Amino acid sequence: MSITRNIRTPIQHRAVEANGFVFIGGTIADDISGSMGEQTRNILGKIAGYLKEAGTDKSRVVSSSIFVTDLSKKNEMDPVWTEFFGDNLPTRATVGVADLGGALIEVVVTALKG
Repeated sequence: MSITRNIRTPIQHRAVEANGFVFIGGTIADDISGSMGEQTRNILGKIAGYLKEAGTDKSRVVSSSIFVTDLSKKNEMDPVWTEFFGDNLPTRATVGVADLGGALIEVVVTALKG
């Protein structure tokens, strides 16, 4: 199995390709002062760029994990999420967490290559 690592940061690679899949690590918004919806929109835009760089796109995302600091604000995220993915909604787990370093939401996705 070949492994390709893309978009290095000091502590990880943003995207890792292995065995026909692209794994996008936890992504938070560039500006964490915005609402849950604004942060979600920014995160999904970043993820779209990471997927493009890895040679795939949002229509190939099959699974996602979402971490939020306030589950009561999930309704701000949902419309942005469905607008972004349209009819190609991936599976999704949304988990409440105590802290994300000031961010309201962090998203992890797995996509098929190609």
